[in-house]
Amino acid sequence: MVGRVVEVATDGRHLAVSRGFMTIAENGAELARVPLDDLAAVVANAHGLTYSNNLLVTLAARGVPMVLCGANHRPAAVVWPVDGHHAQSGRMSDQARASAPLKKRLWQQIVQAKILAQGATLDAVGAEAGGFRLLARKVRAGDPDNVEAEAARRYWPLLLGREFRRDQEGEGLNALLNYGYAILRAATARAVMAAGLHPSLGLMHSNRGNPMVLVDDLMEPFRPLVDREVYRLKESGVVELTSEAKAALARTMVVDLPVDDGLSPMMTCLERLATSLAKACAGETDRLILPKPGLPLGF
Repeated sequence: MVGRVVEVATDGRHLAVSRGFMTIAENGAELARVPLDDLAAVVANAHGLTYSNNLLVTLAARGVPMVLCGANHRPAAVVWPVDGHHAQSGRMSDQARASAPLKKRLWQQIVQAKILAQGATLDAVGAEAGGFRLLARKVRAGDPDNVEAEAARRYWPLLLGREFRRDQEGEGLNALLNYGYAILRAATARAVMAAGLHPSLGLMHSNRGNPMVLVDDLMEPFRPLVDREVYRLKESGVVELTSEAKAALARTMVVDLPVDDGLSPMMTCLERLATSLAKACAGETDRLILPKPGLPLGF
C-alpha cells in the first residue's frame, strides 16, 4: 500500500477518530480530517498533543504506526500493534533463529545497496562518485572492514560541503536530515510490521536501548534519497526546518524507484525488502529484494 505519512507539528492539537477519518482539532473545533484508508503513518512532532485511545487502537488495527518525536525531530517511541501479520508468530521464530552467517550476508547486501545509492546521489549532484562503486565491491559479509563508515566519511563532504558535520543533535541541515529520516523510519516500521517481523531483532544494529534496530537496518539503503532532497533544499536556500522543507522531505516517501520490472513506489520497495527478509530467515531465499542503483528521473 502507498499511503500518506501525516505529520502533526502544531502544539496543542487533539487527534481522534470519527467515521473512517482521523480528525485533528484544537479547543474542540475540528481543523482537518484525513481518511484512515489513506494513512501509511502518523508522525506526532509537537508539544502538548493529545490522542483518543480509540484512535490509537484503530491505527494499530490497521497497521499504521504512530511515531512520537522528541527533541530535534527524532523518534522517541512508536505505537506498535501486537499482531501485524497472519503468520507473525512463525516469522518471528524464523527471525530469532536466523544464523549469524546468514545475517552477515544479508547485511553485506544492505551496505552495498546503501553505498551504491550514495554514489548515485553524488552523481545526481555532479560530484565525483566513481570511488563508491569500488567501495561497494569491497564490502564483505558482515562488513568487518567497516566500509560503510569509510563511505560516509567521503560522502558527506562531497554532498553537503567540507564544513558539514553529521550531528544527530544538530540544527540547520542536520535538523532537515533528522526530520527526513524520521519520516523514512515510520514508513520502514510499517513495512517491518506488515511482514510479521520483530523490530528489535536486527541484522547488525544492536543498541540495547533501541527497540527498532531492524527498522534502522532496513532503512539504510533509502537514506540517500532523503540526503538528496536536503541537498536540493540547501541549494535553493532552505537550510532550516520550515513547512516547505517538511513537505519536500515527506514527498520523498512516494517517489518511484528503479526495480527489476520497472519503477515502484518507495513504500512498496520497503514492503518488498521486509518480505524478502522474512523469506530469507525462513530459508526460502538468500537474496534481499532491493531497488536498483540509481535515482528516478527528475529526482
